[in-house]
Amino acid sequence: QVQLVESGGGLVQAGGSLKLSCAASGLTFSSYTMAWFRQAPGKEREFVGYVTATGGYTYNSDSVKARFTISRDNAKNTLYLQMSSLKPEDTAVYYCGVRAGYGSRRPTDYNTWGQGTQVTVSS
Repeated sequence: QVQLVESGGGLVQAGGSLKLSCAASGLTFSSYTMAWFRQAPGKEREFVGYVTATGGYTYNSDSVKARFTISRDNAKNTLYLQMSSLKPEDTAVYYCGVRAGYGSRRPTDYNTWGQGTQVTVSS
């Protein structure tokens, strides 16, 4: 059973930084694309970024490209999202997802999700 557990969310002031983690188990982690999505109240799940299986390529949405960095540590079976210069509009529940194929920006392409971690940015 594939399990994804996000952590690292919390309350931070605008302009601050936060690092999220997603611990994976039940899969050969280094064989899968991993991605971050977020969902704010009343909104659809929004793509944030993905990183390919070996960490050789990353793709981020335009809204976060200059501020967020997605990475993975395959030795630790962990996905990361380093967030800087946070804005109130970044407030959302952040989810990690796993996909067997190539990277995708579509949430429906991901097979398994974690429970999410809340990020709240105050001003």
